[in-house]
Amino acid sequence: MRKHRVAIELYYWPGIQGRGEFVRLLLEDAGAAYADVARQRKNGLRDMLRFLEGEEPGALPFAAPFVKVGKAVVSQTANVLAYLAPQLGLAPKDAARRAEASQIQLTLADFVGEIHDTHHPIAGSLYYEDQKAAAKRRAADFVKQRMPKYLGWLEKVLERNRSSGGQWLVGSACTYVDLSAFQIVEGLRYAFPNAMARLEAKLPRVIALRDRVAARPRIARYLKSKRRQPFNQMGIFRRYPELDAPAPRSRRR
Repeated sequence: MRKHRVAIELYYWPGIQGRGEFVRLLLEDAGAAYADVARQRKNGLRDMLRFLEGEEPGALPFAAPFVKVGKAVVSQTANVLAYLAPQLGLAPKDAARRAEASQIQLTLADFVGEIHDTHHPIAGSLYYEDQKAAAKRRAADFVKQRMPKYLGWLEKVLERNRSSGGQWLVGSACTYVDLSAFQIVEGLRYAFPNAMARLEAKLPRVIALRDRVAARPRIARYLKSKRRQPFNQMGIFRRYPELDAPAPRSRRR
């Protein structure tokens, strides 16, 4: 890890993991000193809103998460990660590999959007209860088609990355996209436990990657700490049993 001398401020909504968790995992694994502003400061949420309303200098974020590093204000999750990871030693050094990592992260961002839309397929401004029928239809297709396709793609990426023996998504060392893949698996296990139980046997490399990330010392400490907020019904990953696949039948001996 490279020592990061400039304090990093993370701005994201308190009380949920959401998209901010992808940034937190990077910062935690790197051992970076950072402030989770809306959670740790008395007026942190107000300060975040001032940025979003254009009352602070620097680039104008459309939404959280965003980070402030010195005078730089950087938003969009994948962009934040691509900006911070090289400074923290969690990005490939080769330019082509960095582009590959960005490509994977942007695909994961598409995946996250589809996960969110399983419970809010009509509008984010509506309650889940106002769109349950549409959510059931959307989730059924997601569980059957989209979820296996995205996870299967990750499995193929790991299989093709022979430089790491299939251990990491890009190159021969852990990078920020591996941390993001870990979060995807964790979130899907929470939101769609039945569907994941059916799929995991087909994803040995993805699950092994998840376990490898979870065992990294700083990540392991973070997961046991109060800094790691639990999944809940306000984030991207939400557990609605009616949206999940049927429970796998137990095999009779």
